[in-house]
Amino acid sequence: MLPAAGWEAFPPCKRPDLDACGPLTIFATARNGGLTSYNGGGDCFIVGGHFALTRNHASILLGVLPPIVHIRKESDKAAMRWSLERMMQELREPQPGGFLVAQHLAQMMLVQALRLHLAEGLSGGVGWLFALADKQISAAITSMHDDPAHGWTIQKLAERAGMSRSTFALNFKEKVGASPMEYLTRWRMLLAGDRLANSSDPVSAIAPSLGYESESAFSTAFKRVMGCSPRQYRCRGNPASPAHGEGEDTDANRLELIVR
Repeated sequence: MLPAAGWEAFPPCKRPDLDACGPLTIFATARNGGLTSYNGGGDCFIVGGHFALTRNHASILLGVLPPIVHIRKESDKAAMRWSLERMMQELREPQPGGFLVAQHLAQMMLVQALRLHLAEGLSGGVGWLFALADKQISAAITSMHDDPAHGWTIQKLAERAGMSRSTFALNFKEKVGASPMEYLTRWRMLLAGDRLANSSDPVSAIAPSLGYESESAFSTAFKRVMGCSPRQYRCRGNPASPAHGEGEDTDANRLELIVR
């Protein structure tokens, strides 16, 4: 699996005289479920696809993944083999709804690949994705996600995690890479950004739904995290993520799922 621009980071061979090319260049002539060859074919067979992640949510996932996620263990590959073989069957033997089934199978493979990567990185991974593997920290993160409007404090979150306040704050920062309150604010602002971009809800309605008692407090927090005011964000429609620069190509927000 190649997060973001991972494909460009890994040329298809070791010959320095050949330039790397993106998968869309190779797959451009293949229709959904179709086949295409490159340089005559024959050396290997690759099943590939991509997931396009949009808006600020893209950086949440891509920011915690390495340039390439390589599933090495045969036992792990076997866990994904059923989905792959079923997908190939759906594409080779078209039936009503077959493409929809293939899409869902691709989503299952993506989640499974992320799970396997998560399991391999338990010893040192930092970020919300790795933190979800810790049942106690995961309980706190899930609570924030499920009820962002709640008046969460470190004490309340520590209770959800079944830990002391100080131990929870320390463990959360070590595993997530941000303090509990920083993470909560970031999550709230991402939700706010989504509503600003995709609904006509006024700030007066969005602010209290995310735990802010005043529009001014909400606007201050939004500008600090997102880099612009709520009004500016809405007017721009889809501003760049704080983690990336403006004018960023959409290829940078893509996950390639390649099975060889």
